[in-house]
Amino acid sequence: MRSIREPFVVATPTGARVRARLRLSAWDKLVVRAVAEHLGRLAGRDLAWRCRLGHTQSSRLGSELRADRKRALTSASSSRWAGAITRTSNDQVERAYKNLLDSRVGLRRAVKRIRSRLAVPVVKRSGRVRGYATRVERFEKQRRLQHLQARLGKVEQRITAGRVSVCRGGRRLAKLRHHLDDSGATTPTEAERAACVIQWRARWQAARLFLTADGEADKAWGNETIRVHPDEGWLELRLPTPLAHLTNTPGRAPTYRLSCRVQFTHRAAEWAAQATSGAVRYDIHVDPNRSRWYLDASWRLPARVPPALSALRQHPTLGLDLNADHLAGWILDACGNPIDTPHTIPLDLDGHSATTRDGRLRAAIADAIRTAKANGCHSIAVENLDFTDVRRVGRETLGRGRRGRRFRHTIAGIPTRKFRDLLVGMATNAGLWVLAVDPAYTSRWGAAYWQAPLGGSTRPSITVTRHHAAAVVIGRRGLGFAARRRPGVTRLHQRMGKGELPARPSVGRWAVREPGPPEASGQRHRPRKTRHAERRRLGDQVAQDRSGPPEQSADSRLLTS
Repeated sequence: MRSIREPFVVATPTGARVRARLRLSAWDKLVVRAVAEHLGRLAGRDLAWRCRLGHTQSSRLGSELRADRKRALTSASSSRWAGAITRTSNDQVERAYKNLLDSRVGLRRAVKRIRSRLAVPVVKRSGRVRGYATRVERFEKQRRLQHLQARLGKVEQRITAGRVSVCRGGRRLAKLRHHLDDSGATTPTEAERAACVIQWRARWQAARLFLTADGEADKAWGNETIRVHPDEGWLELRLPTPLAHLTNTPGRAPTYRLSCRVQFTHRAAEWAAQATSGAVRYDIHVDPNRSRWYLDASWRLPARVPPALSALRQHPTLGLDLNADHLAGWILDACGNPIDTPHTIPLDLDGHSATTRDGRLRAAIADAIRTAKANGCHSIAVENLDFTDVRRVGRETLGRGRRGRRFRHTIAGIPTRKFRDLLVGMATNAGLWVLAVDPAYTSRWGAAYWQAPLGGSTRPSITVTRHHAAAVVIGRRGLGFAARRRPGVTRLHQRMGKGELPARPSVGRWAVREPGPPEASGQRHRPRKTRHAERRRLGDQVAQDRSGPPEQSADSRLLTS
């Protein structure tokens, strides 16, 4: 059994992002798309230049090369647009290089796992490693090992040479162009194929547009390239030099003011305050499926120092267990005792679009936060889940056949990263903190030590599942208690019994040897027995009530003799 890592308080988000819809006129759409396409071509040219330079380790050399790229772009756009384009290209290259490093780690783990299983004969076991079930499966795994080794060699060569590749618009969308005919069970007709191509091209062109303006703290309204007035609601877009003739603000710098009003509904006051006193970044993008344009505003939030873990453990917490179709939770007090009844929040995400999944996940998290606030919780304890290793070596560790594929599909459908990001952001807005705990053995220990006792203490109409028991273990681990319940405390509805309940904080060992609750002071007391009742002895009834002792009859003498 591996050691359990200590829980920690998750840091709050460092930035905020809000979105507003732009109801553009026909002419506004033409101007905005012309600017976005022109800047998109410049961004593609600069990204190709940056990829040819490779991953530079020297920051000084990288800054000098960026200055050269920025000067080359300024004449075709503006200084601010060139700065945003070069910054975006650098970020994309850095992300691509980190993806290469992650890919190398995953391939090495997969290769190591397959090699360990190939070293064991078929249907044999060497310690905790077992061989493959059949010779056919072993042969297929040998072929897969060769494929993984070839991929690993290419990745290591690219890392050594510092060569990265980035596809503007997304590599997945680019590969989708070659598989449009495989979308259905039947062969599509010419009309259907043409419609699919048109739809894909609209998505591809929308993904390659560029309208991103970095914020500037010393400029009016926080941005000089895309400027939005918080009170009047107008938006002005700085035009590149080749498109200066499209300006509708004569006598000024070449800008274009949209005819529609811009209004943020979520966190509008925070955005207005930030635009008045700080920097705000704006992104304009289009949804090709619905032909709608949107404006995103983002800014940096002030850093918040998380409280000490010991301070949060003085208050109740909500233990939350993420599953494929629901959230299981239980409220625990500061002593680690489960309070009230379990909470089950449905989470139906399978078979829905991305927007529907995000909305349902957000609604479930909002329900969990309301439950925590209603019970006086200061924190929410969740597992620090990351299924990266499972996705890398899942074929070798999560079973085989149809059952293994179904289980891997279930794990791949759990939105762990999205759940974690949304929970941290929404909990921060609600004044709660998130405690990340080690996910090891939570379900196993919850089913072993908590499911049966909790099921017996709740109403018969409430079903306590192993997921609820796992939520209790998660909450106890966040509060600093062990998952196992220690013996020595009375059970429910029993005066004296060797029950098992969580220990009280700040109290060490038991104050008495016999099973029973400890004293508040924790001092040992000598056991004392109850004194006998004080009774007054009765007098001689023979002398008081009778004239003399009774005489024995003949029958009584016969019985006693």
